Amino acid sequence: MKPGIPKGTRDFSSTEVAKRNYIFNTIKHSFENFGFQPIETPSFENSSTLMGKYGEEGDRLIFKILNSGDYLKKVDENLLADKNSQKVTSKISEKALRYDLTVPFARYVVQHQNEITFPFKRYQIQPVWRADRPQKGRFREFYQCDADVVGSTSLWQEVEFVQLYDTVFSKLGLNGTTIKINNRKILSGIAEVIGASDKLIDFTVALDKLDKIGKDGVVKEMLEKGISAEAIEKVDPLFNFSGSNQDKLASLEAMLQGSEEGLQGVADLRTVVDNVESIGLDSASLELDVTLARGLNYYTGAIYEVAAPEGVKMGSIGGGGRYDDLTGIFGLKDVSGVGISFGLDRIYLVMEELGLFEAVELPKPKVLFLNFDENESLDKIKAIKALRQNNIKSEMYPDVASSNNQQKKQWKYATNREIEFVVTTVENGTLVVKNMSTGEQTTCSLDELINKVQ
Repeated sequence: MKPGIPKGTRDFSSTEVAKRNYIFNTIKHSFENFGFQPIETPSFENSSTLMGKYGEEGDRLIFKILNSGDYLKKVDENLLADKNSQKVTSKISEKALRYDLTVPFARYVVQHQNEITFPFKRYQIQPVWRADRPQKGRFREFYQCDADVVGSTSLWQEVEFVQLYDTVFSKLGLNGTTIKINNRKILSGIAEVIGASDKLIDFTVALDKLDKIGKDGVVKEMLEKGISAEAIEKVDPLFNFSGSNQDKLASLEAMLQGSEEGLQGVADLRTVVDNVESIGLDSASLELDVTLARGLNYYTGAIYEVAAPEGVKMGSIGGGGRYDDLTGIFGLKDVSGVGISFGLDRIYLVMEELGLFEAVELPKPKVLFLNFDENESLDKIKAIKALRQNNIKSEMYPDVASSNNQQKKQWKYATNREIEFVVTTVENGTLVVKNMSTGEQTTCSLDELINKVQ
């Protein structure tokens, strides 16, 4: 059998890892520059921690882990005979791979609340897993890069997250990204004024698909979910919402006069939009998108989604929002939080398409010692130790060349890896060094080589 990997997963070459690390490091540096602290959580959680937090669709996409040992032994035979996979799963699986980083973070905050100084600003860069259908930019194993603040209701946090997105994408050279923003209170207010408050989740999930399935598709889905044609007619202006952010805020304010919650959402959004406009953004633009709903059940205030620069066909490359009661599901009430996530894999694909990786280089030695004479190997290793102690990346070709062809192979190795300095011989403290860029060959001491390379 030929070896293979599961669908939706990938191997990464050295070049790909270097490019990914470039993105990781840029995001990490920005997180820390904004005052966020790192944490990590386990790859898998108790199923009870994850299930029921992402809605029906999310629950289906969670990878369950089978209990160890004879996991079917204690399952009732009648239950097995019914072939009800959902009921059987709860008996044979008590753990699951994490679906995102937000719910595990909420669990972390509750579990470590006595050790945390609030407001707590954390960032987390780790892989997550979803049993999704693989397609371009959508994988079953992928990294999330999250930043969250818990313990503060200040709208300045929402403003700061817009700035954080702008900072990261500007540093990566992804100019022209669009940071879309909405507020769940506005969506609740719209559902209230059209008399469909009991259908809020169905309404928002359908509305969120407007850019994918169009107005007709959204209307069809709303009708199927039991939302009346009369109610849908009242929200018809939302399907062609246009104008500046200030124009949209004014229209929403007029539309939501009958909803206190809706008007509060408009006021919150106006605060964020006004302050972002006053501060300014480097390369991104902020756009109020009233159709932005994101199906996750835990957002209660601001909702974010980032679109790639125009002309690049890609889903969102970032998203997030405010969740006033997420920790409440684990017993810690009245702890408000807000956070965003960067979609590393999609960011990578966008940067690849736009040719933004030119400056990324593979890790490589600055100095390579060729290995033509076994008697010189120990002296070369000692010299390499001294170079490394001076933070100069160095290595020796491991195999001794016993023929001209093998010597040529070592020179080819140096050329292919674009190594700058090659040491051919070491004798009595004297090194013969070739500068591969200029072709110049010199004889020097180890100290002189260190000074030259540094």
